Amino acid sequence: MDGRGAPGGVALTFEVELNGRTRSVSIERAGGRDRFRVTVDGVATVVDAQRSGEFGVSLLFPDGAHNGARVALAPGSGPGELLAYLRGRSTSVVVNGRRTGRGAADTGAGAQGEQKIVAPMPGRIVRVLVAAGDEVEVRQPVVVVEAMKMENELRSPKTGRVKDVAVPAGASVEAGRVLMVIE
Repeated sequence: MDGRGAPGGVALTFEVELNGRTRSVSIERAGGRDRFRVTVDGVATVVDAQRSGEFGVSLLFPDGAHNGARVALAPGSGPGELLAYLRGRSTSVVVNGRRTGRGAADTGAGAQGEQKIVAPMPGRIVRVLVAAGDEVEVRQPVVVVEAMKMENELRSPKTGRVKDVAVPAGASVEAGRVLMVIE
């Protein structure tokens, strides 16, 4: 979502894989520059969307939907992958997952080669939990980022070795900035 939405009021439809389950998601402008109708498996909700740094977007649900939740989305470590953050928890979301063959991305089974861990939104690095050369397991916490007054624990997308840690604790980061690389 770049703030322009779908051209000419046309809905954009995606297959989205979340926790091993594929859902149909449709997005269309709902009046106003930053309002969109998001339909998931036939259930529609109007959300406000705001830019979060250079690459991220924040979706604010109305009070009646999901208790007024704010969901932050940022680029993930692979093609078609997003990181979704809700109430201090993060998960990997694969857009058009079946078409790209990236099934099981949340379990790490699809994470191959170098994987970049990126800041989901602008924030501050609270703790770096690993160092270059450390061995890590899939879903092991590797860095803690404070954003929107919440601490977000980012996890390794795969079992491997930390190739590079690009930021120290205390550093301010923009959304999409590479924090570390796992190989």
